[in-house]
Amino acid sequence: MDVASLFKKGIEKQLLDVDDYIFKPERIDMVIDQGDLSCVLNSDGSVNIFYTKDGITDVRAAARKHPFTAFDTELHHGIYDDVIEDLVDGVNDILKSHSKYFRMSKILPMAAALGSQAVITEADKY
Repeated sequence: MDVASLFKKGIEKQLLDVDDYIFKPERIDMVIDQGDLSCVLNSDGSVNIFYTKDGITDVRAAARKHPFTAFDTELHHGIYDDVIEDLVDGVNDILKSHSKYFRMSKILPMAAALGSQAVITEADKY
């Protein structure tokens, strides 16, 4: 190996060490499946993806996959599509579920606590 090759390898190693870089923060917003999607590139190179639909918000973090490519180009080529699909599916699963304790149709009265002689029937539970 000659000196030029060693010098070139040293420079390439320094350029590929992205932990030392500070990235310009970027945010790209769009609507997907009737919900709001926000993709955020942080200054440390990490990516946060937020999805909000019908009052439910979920967030996922991803590592930057191609640090020397523009962030919008990464998104355009589908680099984070797997993360986005998991996020949208997770929020939709939450929206389809129902609590066994809290129901929209059941209004709890603002009354005094039940006494020890109170009887709760099956009809009271629903």
